[in-house]
Amino acid sequence: MTMRLSQAIRLSNSPCLALVGAGGKTTALFQLARELPPPVIVTATTHLHVDQIKLADSHWNGGKPEDLAGLEENLGGVMLVTGPIDGDRTTGLNDNLLSWLREACASQNLPLLIEADGSRQRPLKAPADPEPAIPEFIETVVVVAGLTGLGKPLTEEFVHRPEIFARLSGLKMRETITLKALSRVLVHPAGGLKNIPLQALRIALLNQADTPELQAQGKTLAEKLLPAYHSVIIASLKQSQIHAVYEPVAGIILAGGGSSRFGQPKPLLDWHGKPFVRAVAETALAAGLSPVVVVTGANAEQVETAVNDLPVITVRNTGWQNGQSTSIKTGLQALSPPPLREAPPRERGASAAIFLLADQPQITPTVIRALSEEHARTLAPIVAPLVDGQRANPVLFDRVTFPDLMALSGDGGGRAIFSKVPVNYLTWHDKSLLSDVDTLEEYRKLVNGE
Repeated sequence: MTMRLSQAIRLSNSPCLALVGAGGKTTALFQLARELPPPVIVTATTHLHVDQIKLADSHWNGGKPEDLAGLEENLGGVMLVTGPIDGDRTTGLNDNLLSWLREACASQNLPLLIEADGSRQRPLKAPADPEPAIPEFIETVVVVAGLTGLGKPLTEEFVHRPEIFARLSGLKMRETITLKALSRVLVHPAGGLKNIPLQALRIALLNQADTPELQAQGKTLAEKLLPAYHSVIIASLKQSQIHAVYEPVAGIILAGGGSSRFGQPKPLLDWHGKPFVRAVAETALAAGLSPVVVVTGANAEQVETAVNDLPVITVRNTGWQNGQSTSIKTGLQALSPPPLREAPPRERGASAAIFLLADQPQITPTVIRALSEEHARTLAPIVAPLVDGQRANPVLFDRVTFPDLMALSGDGGGRAIFSKVPVNYLTWHDKSLLSDVDTLEEYRKLVNGE
């Protein structure tokens, strides 16, 4: 596996996470448990089959804290904690025992992973009351859906609680399950988003993407889900593959320089009937970057006027005279998320940012999308185009690099951190990516396509 599931979810070493849905919850649960540093506590608020006990290194069960005496003194490996065994199933933890377990994990910084509903091994499901049983203290919720349910009839064979799925999706029983129908269920407050605590990160895990066709359908579905989820993962867990991680990618347009060498404001130069900066902003929007931030500085009012009717954020860099690093930091600060309870996922910051220069209006949405796709496939810290062996712009920076970018000074720009983290170079065959405008002659050649 080139990317681990824990990396795709961006987990810390001591997460407090719940999994809901269908199509691979238990597989994901124990795969995460094996990827995290031990000891790891695994539990469920609903039933587990007794056969799943063997997936753990040890099993502790009971109905009250006293029943788990000795657990904290015998920590090691993957530890499954459940309620008492009832026939061929374990029972879920009651609220009192779950709270005790949460406190025990928090006191020792232990991972706590919870399976929070059942699906009877179907690829898809819709929750009934009181499902899913997600504790209020959960920090991350992973909503799992099996893509092998697409194209199948809406019946109990493929969907757990098909009548509820029908009501949420708008389908009739036995109709074919489509991308649109599955999307409706996953973004419905009584479907995929049901009972998720307000402060929790929402992650959709589209599992069973075992064929190129299902992977393509997963990508299409991810685009529909991102407004409601912080990220969407496309995976084939039984094949040990994470195919892509789709997250919001911001665009930061650096338009704050004084253009001293050129002699006039470059962001306001004409590009086929519109200012440079507007052309770049429209390209960023067309490529799906969100949010798009335009950093102004010198000639701020004129530059802001050029984009004031576009759905972009404009921020002024009052220290633009101190070099490009100040504009980079101003742009990143505009991405700082507001308090979680006050904002939907799309407005809680970005997982990566593509920096675009205001004097490169020739950049196309195609190269921006290619950078985003490479990042989705790898979560590389930096993704940059490579043209004839030369690094070109624009460049994508993952959020893991943001602290280093915030520490920049002077006029060095983001290239100063290329030696600190791995860089994925994307071979590109458009030499115009190497062009910018520092002289009138360069401007003439750019406009004329020379």
